[in-house]
Amino acid sequence: MADLDAVLSHVRARVLPDAEERERLRETAVELTERTRAAIDDLPVEADVVRVGSTARGTWVSGDRDIDLFVRFPADIDREQLEEYGLAVGHAVLPDGHEEYAEHPYVKGTYDGFDVDLVPCHDVDEASELISAVDRTPFHDAYLSARLDDDLAGDVVLAKAFLKGIGAYGSDLRTEGFSGYLTELLVAELGGFRPLVESARSWHPPMEFDPEGHAERTFEDPLVVVDPTDPTRNVAAVLSSANLARFQHYARDLIANPREGLFEPRTADPLDAGAVRDHLDRRETTPVAVVLDAPDVVDDQLWPQLRRSLDGTVRGLDERGFDALRSRAMVGDDRERAALYVEVETPTRPAVERHEGPPVAVRKHADRFYESYADDVDPDTYGPFIEGDRYVVEREREFTTVREYLESDAAGDIALGAQIEPAFADRDVLVGDAVATLADRFGRELREFYEPHP
Repeated sequence: MADLDAVLSHVRARVLPDAEERERLRETAVELTERTRAAIDDLPVEADVVRVGSTARGTWVSGDRDIDLFVRFPADIDREQLEEYGLAVGHAVLPDGHEEYAEHPYVKGTYDGFDVDLVPCHDVDEASELISAVDRTPFHDAYLSARLDDDLAGDVVLAKAFLKGIGAYGSDLRTEGFSGYLTELLVAELGGFRPLVESARSWHPPMEFDPEGHAERTFEDPLVVVDPTDPTRNVAAVLSSANLARFQHYARDLIANPREGLFEPRTADPLDAGAVRDHLDRRETTPVAVVLDAPDVVDDQLWPQLRRSLDGTVRGLDERGFDALRSRAMVGDDRERAALYVEVETPTRPAVERHEGPPVAVRKHADRFYESYADDVDPDTYGPFIEGDRYVVEREREFTTVREYLESDAAGDIALGAQIEPAFADRDVLVGDAVATLADRFGRELREFYEPHP
């Protein structure tokens, strides 16, 4: 393992912030904290400010520039006042900031080159007394701060750099990866980055870790890490099975072939239209794309709805015999358009389709099936006839081409996300070589589709 030790040593030197970066962040955080206290002094209620997150715990990757400040208000304050006072403080501290929304609104902005979140929460005595989800964050911070010494904090930074390098870091609903909190808990629980990857390569999901041994419910997720501050919550609930498998793959890869490149995020250059056509010629499949306006909602609302709509589209194609091979939801670089992109094995189907009835011996159901078709005068229906032990008919297929189906009203009957549905009504359908025109807007997404990696 000498090579692995050398790789980790070199990576550690690169990804850990140096003294100058730490000092600049500390000075900026102090200034922001003082500005926040001054804004709190103008309120008619008592409150305090606490700095949380990776930069507060020394577990951030060099170059990350996030400062998270939570303003804690009395637990008995009502929601409207919490929002009013929290936003007032946020805008006073970050005059050029803008409002975003988690469980309630908060202010996000920049200060001296740092990205700053200023979030109001309730100052509850115990994590079990949470009033809103954000109230637990200070408890997370206190729990980890008490358990991460300098060595473990450095290993957390290694773990985050590794997860970023393999594309599995981030708990947003587009990525569905490892959150910072989850990463820190795993490093603390396993005793470091190296023990974590050595353990992960042999995991057999579902895997469960319960640092405090206090779980109060069961979970169905592939990885379960019971929140030390909330026995009813799985910190890894957002993590997809694909990203868990990706982590296991690269854990094995790192140990078998240690190299620094695994800690460096890949940047995919977009495919141009010619390269897309080259892939189409080589694969001899038929790509189809349903292209629509992307709803103006935050990513954590957009991506679940796109995936739901994609699942429905694939299901509709499969049910009509077009046999989806692979699919992907895409959002353009300009975030104005989205696409449900599916590769199908065949773009056309015969004019008739086979429909099997019950075995003749199952009298009640067999009679009903036979009678429903026996008097059918449609010349395009064949049967009913007997094949083997059951009745069969061959009837006219509703859609014989993939375009016909995707442009029909029936395509809108699939399970669509609520905010996708209006845009779906105004969709464009591209089939075959026409999808190459998407390269200008979706080039990076198309490269990831046609040049996949673990």
